[in-house]
Amino acid sequence: MEQHVPLRLRGLESVKTSGMLVPVASGPLTRLLGLAFLRRRRSGDGLLFPQCRSVHTFGMFFRLDIHFIDAAGHEIRVARAVAPGRILWERRADAVLEVPSRGGESHPPGP
Repeated sequence: MEQHVPLRLRGLESVKTSGMLVPVASGPLTRLLGLAFLRRRRSGDGLLFPQCRSVHTFGMFFRLDIHFIDAAGHEIRVARAVAPGRILWERRADAVLEVPSRGGESHPPGP
């Protein structure tokens, strides 16, 4: 159902990582915004940021599980249920996978 996919996530290449098929954040706007300002139900299964060592959760309406992945494709660290307004980094990472945490929205936006 392509019409339910946010515009910034449409048409992105998808890859399998950590057992999931997720879009790859390739353009500058997608890399900047990621899943920010989206409700949980529109965020999909996750978003992969290649060539990335840090992410922020500013503008998030739900918590994220952040998976740091090395150059060989192995998870080297997972931060679970990261709240909005945080910055995370891992110097050994080659990519970062953002996955919505189970449990719903942290603080849904207004009407």
